[in-house]
Amino acid sequence: MKLNHHFLSHELAGQTVIVPTAGADFHGLIQGNKTLSAIAECLKNDVTEQEIVDALCLRFDGKREDIEADVHEAVRRLREIGAIDE
Repeated sequence: MKLNHHFLSHELAGQTVIVPTAGADFHGLIQGNKTLSAIAECLKNDVTEQEIVDALCLRFDGKREDIEADVHEAVRRLREIGAIDE
């Protein structure tokens, strides 16, 4: 999976913003923290959810199961709005 080409991620004042372009069906902004920033960075390349979890485990302190839950929820929400290509 990877970030759909109709969505752009941008760092703004320490927060990540994912913005749809004119070609997206979703109209709005997705705002997030460092975790979303790391997920968006991973989604620039074709990755699996597990590869995102692995990358975040290396980057952040925390229990793996908590990181897995956070990644799963973020990916689920991005899928809902069509921001992820499978």
